[in-house]
This record gives sequence, structure tokens and C-alpha cells, in this order.
Amino acid sequence: MIQAWKNSWPDYLRAHSKPATRALHYLQTIVGGAAILFCLFTGAWAWLALVLAAIIINALIAHFGVEKNSPAAFGEPPWWSVASDIRMTLHWLTGTLAAELEKAGVPR
Repeated sequence: MIQAWKNSWPDYLRAHSKPATRALHYLQTIVGGAAILFCLFTGAWAWLALVLAAIIINALIAHFGVEKNSPAAFGEPPWWSVASDIRMTLHWLTGTLAAELEKAGVPR
């Protein structure tokens, strides 16, 4: 299962080829992730549902509105998308995303 997720990485990057799509995903990963952790640690369960809804809406806007494709979560286990969002964001934060995009054949 882990190997299948690793093999889907180039496809994930190609589905996030536009900088605006990636930027919306960085936002949802960082802000949404922080909000989820806050809800979990404070027990704000009602807010957790709103945060998750906001993350999903953001992804739909990024894919249908910007990228003009379907979110990867529609065709794969949802946790693959979450893990790939985190992976892409970490590559972006560490300055290694350009090399990953190039390996995946994402045009500049």
C-alpha cells in the first residue's frame, strides 16, 4: 500500500501543475492542519467539522476552479491526498519542490 502511494506521487504532482493550485493546497495544509490540531487539543469538535469542510471546499476550488481537474481524493484513498498534500508542502517549504516537479514532468 505504501509503495502504491509512493508510485502515485508523480501523478499527484501533475494534477497540481499550476502554481495557484499548489498555493491553495499549501494554505489548506498549513492553516487547516494547524486548525485541526487546535480543535483536537482543545476539544472544539464543532469547529473541527467546519475546518474539515473548509479544507474540502478549498481543494474543490483549487481543482475545479484553477486546475480544471478532479481532486486526487476522488480516485484514491483520501489519506493518500492528505499525505501527498503534506509531502508537497514540505518540499515547497524546504525548496526541493522544483526538482520533484521536474522529475514528474510538470512544465514550468
